[in-house]
Amino acid sequence: MDSHSDALDTEQVGVSKVSCATGWPNSLHDYCWNDHEGVYIPLDGHGTVIADDEAVTMVAGDTKWMPPDPTRQRRNGETESTFSLVSAPTSRCRTRPRPENESWPTDRFGG
Repeated sequence: MDSHSDALDTEQVGVSKVSCATGWPNSLHDYCWNDHEGVYIPLDGHGTVIADDEAVTMVAGDTKWMPPDPTRQRRNGETESTFSLVSAPTSRCRTRPRPENESWPTDRFGG
């Protein structure tokens, strides 16, 4: 595994890019200790994300959101792959329901 996590001077958002060898598994873990949610994004190749015994096969372009509490593991497929992980403290804005007429752009940043 080759991990790149250059300093981005962010205070709460983490972004990692990980290159994985054929068949590579990472250790079982969760993020309850720091209350981080994460998004897995395969950049090339394919692999499997396992969360509390539910396996999801992912290919380049897929995304998988993960709350802090499930025990998770990433397993690489039969070829090398690269993926990105974006993580941050669980959003406090989810504690209030969004009004039905309020939209949130999910494919870009509004500005």
